[in-house]
Amino acid sequence: MKILVVEDEPKTGDYLRQGLIEAGFGVDLARDGLDGLHLGEQGDYDLAILDVMLPRLNGWQLLAALRRTRPDMPVLFLTARDLVEDRVKGLELGADDYLVKPFAFAELLARVRTLLRRGSRSQEPQQLRVADLELDLLRRRALQGGRQIDLTAKEFALLELLLRRTGEVLPRTLIASQIWDMNFDSDSNVIEVAVRRLRAKIDDDFEPKLIRTVRGMGYVLELPPT
Repeated sequence: MKILVVEDEPKTGDYLRQGLIEAGFGVDLARDGLDGLHLGEQGDYDLAILDVMLPRLNGWQLLAALRRTRPDMPVLFLTARDLVEDRVKGLELGADDYLVKPFAFAELLARVRTLLRRGSRSQEPQQLRVADLELDLLRRRALQGGRQIDLTAKEFALLELLLRRTGEVLPRTLIASQIWDMNFDSDSNVIEVAVRRLRAKIDDDFEPKLIRTVRGMGYVLELPPT
């Protein structure tokens, strides 16, 4: 799942981005309201987290503009403005939740997951499955042959990407940008190591083998031909 964060304070923005990525989400970070509006209108986001006091376009204006093109996208305001009038204004403009700074990241994460469960995509399947491999997106749990598989946040995100695009060969550049939010470095083996560790957990002790390396192209998760 992908989240848009619009936050002009660098330390807070980077903290949010890193924490949400480690929790298994894809994250785009905008530093002002106009950039946030451009990303929000062009991107396919499951949720937006907005500050109120933003340069070029404040959070109230940004939310109003987003609601015209993305009426069903859940929106969480995260701001230092803690007056009751501000909270009421945010909710009346169409925000789904309002969290005041300073905040505990655990609470933010709980609210994000609650909004995602209630959001416009709640009608989509919340479990991905191929053969005996099942990924529960809400409980953040993986099962293989009925046995729970312990995955790190990155391994879970990688497996989710592979399952969502079952049968499609995913280039290393795409995996790097989606999971590690970085440009692919041909000298780095971070992707190979991650795939190898994931394969050890879901393939080594099970049949059929699902993850395949396509030499010179990337990786694919699919049932082997019969």
